[in-house]
Amino acid sequence: MTTPLEVEPGGAAAGDPEAILAGTTRIEGRSLWRISWTRLKRDKVAMAGAVIIGLLILMAVFAPLIVKVLGDPPNEFHQDLIDTKTGTLAPIGTFGGISWDHLMGLEPVNGRDLFSRVVYGSRISLLIAFFATLLSVAIGTTMGVVAGFFGGWVDAVISRLMDIFLAFPLLVFAIALAGVMPDEAFGLKGNTLRIVLLIFIVGFFNWPYIGRIIRGQTLSLREREYVDAARSLGARRPYILFTELLPNLLGPILVYATLLIPTNILFEAALSFLGVGIRPPTASWGGMLSDAVTFYTMPYFMLWPGLAIFITVLAFNLFGDGLRDALDPKAH
Repeated sequence: MTTPLEVEPGGAAAGDPEAILAGTTRIEGRSLWRISWTRLKRDKVAMAGAVIIGLLILMAVFAPLIVKVLGDPPNEFHQDLIDTKTGTLAPIGTFGGISWDHLMGLEPVNGRDLFSRVVYGSRISLLIAFFATLLSVAIGTTMGVVAGFFGGWVDAVISRLMDIFLAFPLLVFAIALAGVMPDEAFGLKGNTLRIVLLIFIVGFFNWPYIGRIIRGQTLSLREREYVDAARSLGARRPYILFTELLPNLLGPILVYATLLIPTNILFEAALSFLGVGIRPPTASWGGMLSDAVTFYTMPYFMLWPGLAIFITVLAFNLFGDGLRDALDPKAH
């Protein structure tokens, strides 16, 4: 198989075989990663998802600056803007008190700024989702590669371990563990402890999904000709693992990681919605949805955190699908 060629656009006879033979145009080989990047750039939907993801990350990183310019502190009450005369406890004004000072309106009862809480909530959701995914990918990749490469009883033990984890009622366990965890443990306390606990629960119990995918890919790759050639030349197992197998597994790992992040965002939101996630008054999207259930007659209160979750999950899914098509166009 020959490496795809790219004719540099500077030549007047670009694409002309006679010009190529005459040496008037420059021919440049392209790596597989460069070809995949070219395919990804052509996918406008995937690139739109990537842009949204980038904006979300910037919003989470610069949340204090954004709130300072466009909003109020997320836990600051504005009870003077709440309608207490009629007893509705709704924000004064149309659409939940939306104004230039409060771009998404205010919470009922206490009048906290919804825009600031949505912006700060992105920090919690993205932080837990990213680190939980990193933990799942690290464990799943290690176990999957070991199971697929060594085979035999090692593969059998790891595969049965995956089955046990997949059959485990994760949501029930997460609710039970987060519910009984004290406010201080392992040198951590408060929401710092809750964040670490959620990262561990979500990340540790989700590794079998990527583990199975990597195991299957490893079983296929270890029978390829270049692996047999490395063995025949006397290459040791560590060399084959880190030089021949892992670089070719990077594509599936990246694709699955981008698809696992939105799942973890939804899981964290579900735990916060059930009251075992991040504790108030710290803002989180799931916690905001849980609070909004009480005021179901005021749909705007539920709209903004729900829309934030929807846009984030959709962006990651669109980018993950585009990345999968770019790295393996024959898979669809």
